Amino acid sequence: MTLPRLTRRRAARLFRSDDTGAATAEYAIATMAAVAFAGLLVVIMRSDEVRGILTDLVRRALTVA
Repeated sequence: MTLPRLTRRRAARLFRSDDTGAATAEYAIATMAAVAFAGLLVVIMRSDEVRGILTDLVRRALTVA
């Protein structure tokens, strides 16, 4: 089997930079990172210690001195 000759035009076509779909991939990665961060926050917020701290903080903020 012989390979076709690599001409300048064929090389340009083979090695050109194609950014099709790059923005969509970036949005997908950012969305996955946001979902992972939200999941982490849910896990943290479910702990009794954090819930107690936040409840105390809200109570102090709403208390009229």
